[in-house]
Amino acid sequence: MSYEGKFDKKAEKFLFGLSEKEINRIINKFDQIKDNPFRYLEHYEGQDYSKIRIGDFRALVDMDKNNKILWIRVFDKRGRIYKR
Repeated sequence: MSYEGKFDKKAEKFLFGLSEKEINRIINKFDQIKDNPFRYLEHYEGQDYSKIRIGDFRALVDMDKNNKILWIRVFDKRGRIYKR
């Protein structure tokens, strides 16, 4: 069984403000992540989040292993995401 992916409101708002081509590429990557999250996610040092790189974008993901949910908490450009 694969994981379910959910976006926080701010992450979703940023995603759908992008071009259709970028949205499709990012959604396809998240579909791959949902099937095998341990292959793609890396631990984010100093935080309880994992991180994923998708081109120039980064996502901070909170993984609920018991309920098999991937919460995309933060999604933004690479230069801005680590300043949060």
